[in-house]
Amino acid sequence: MAICDAKYRFLWVDIGSYGRDNDAAVFGRSDIAKLLETGDAGLPAADEEGGLNLPYYLVGDEIFPLRQWLMKPYPGKNLTLDQQIYNYRLSRARRTIENAFGILSSKFRIFRSPIIANIDLIDLIVQACTVLHNYLLLTDNAKYLPSGFVDSYDSSGNITDGAWRTEPPAEGLVPLCNQGNRNAPNVAKATRDMLRTYVTSDEGSVSWQHAHVTDVGPIRE
Repeated sequence: MAICDAKYRFLWVDIGSYGRDNDAAVFGRSDIAKLLETGDAGLPAADEEGGLNLPYYLVGDEIFPLRQWLMKPYPGKNLTLDQQIYNYRLSRARRTIENAFGILSSKFRIFRSPIIANIDLIDLIVQACTVLHNYLLLTDNAKYLPSGFVDSYDSSGNITDGAWRTEPPAEGLVPLCNQGNRNAPNVAKATRDMLRTYVTSDEGSVSWQHAHVTDVGPIRE
C-alpha cells in the first residue's frame, strides 16, 4: 500500500501485508493511518477557496473508509449530477497512484510475477525498488519516464492511456480486498459534500467535466 505525490513519487509505503487482507486491517494498523487519525501526519492547514475552508486530504477508492483526511467516491447508482461530477474528478485524481504503481511494476520486472524469497528479503526488495523509483524520477526522468509512458490529458479533458497499461498485469502486486468502513463520521461526509460543492462551483470546476459526465452516463466505481 502506498501514497504518492502528483509526480508519481512514493511518499509513504507499507510493505508486508497479505493480498487477502482487507483495507481496514492493512490501513488501520499502519503508522500513517494512526498519524492521520490523530492529526500528527503533517498535512497542511486548510485553505480557503471559493468561500469554502477546504482541507488537504488523500484520495482513495471505494475500499477505503471515508475520513475527513481521506476522500472516496459517493456510493450507489442513483447519484445526482453534482455527485457524479465529484466522483469523476476523484477518479481522475486516483489515476496518479495507478500510474505510480504501473511505472514501478513496468520498470522493475521482478513485480511481473510472484517473488520467490523469504518475507524479510521481499520487504527489502520492495523498499529498494520504491527508493530507486523515486531516485530515477528525480535524476533521470526523461529516460525513466519517456513521453507517452503515463496517462496524458488534452485541453478538453480527454485521457490517453499510458504505454504501461498495455502490459500484462503484474502478478506480484495484488489488489486489496474490499471491506470498507460503512459508518463514516458526519464530519467526513460534510467534508465530501463541501468538496462536491467546490468542484461544481465556478471557482473549482473545469470546463469539460459536465460534458464528460453526461456523455458517459453515471460514473462507475
